[in-house]
This record gives sequence, C-alpha cells and structure tokens, in this order.
Amino acid sequence: QVQLVESGGGLVQAGGSLRLSCTASGRSFNNDGMAWFRQASAKERGFVAGINWYSGSTAYADAVKGRFTISRDNAKNTVYLQMNSLKPEDTAVYYCAALRNYCSGYGCYASQANYNYWGQGTQVTVSS
Repeated sequence: QVQLVESGGGLVQAGGSLRLSCTASGRSFNNDGMAWFRQASAKERGFVAGINWYSGSTAYADAVKGRFTISRDNAKNTVYLQMNSLKPEDTAVYYCAALRNYCSGYGCYASQANYNYWGQGTQVTVSS
C-alpha cells in the first residue's frame, strides 16, 4: 500500500509564498509521476500541476502558470509545490496524487481518473 502525506499548508497574506510537500511511502511505490490538485469550498477538485518522476517534465493549470512551481526529489520520494504571489482565489485544500501510468501532456495530468493514490489534503488560506 502507498501512502501520500502532505504538509506545508497554512495561512498567508495575498502576495506571499508557501511551499507544500508530499512524501510517498510504501514498498509498492513506483509510480511514473505525481501531481497537485486543489478543491475550494463548494467547488470541484481541479488540477494544479503535475510532474514526471523520471524526466522532470511538468504541466500546469493556466491559473497558476508563472506563480507556482512543481519539483521533485527522487531520493526522498517527495514532490513539492512552491507557490508564489498567492491570491485569495488560491484558497483551497491541496491534495497530492500519484499517477497510475506514464503521462504526457496537460490533458493526461489533469484527468483525476489517471491517479491511483491520493493524500489527505492540506489547507491553504490566502487572506486579502
């Protein structure tokens, strides 16, 4: 069984920064990539950013391009989401997820059906 544990959420003022971390554990963890999704209150969960575990190629939602950066540390089985220039509309619960198979392109990363493991979520609140 694979477990994903997120950390790094919190309260920040608009224009500030936060870095989220997600560490994967479990003997069977050999997924091809990971991603971050978010769910704001009364809204559906949506894709934020994804990364290929081996090549490092990335994909981003338009709403976060230029402000958020996804990265990974293979040795630590950890993926990060550096969030800069945060806006109140970034307020949400952020989830990390692990891909079932290899993904290429935004459409593949953005489809939640392509993920087989999810973290419990971490709250990010951006005040205006």
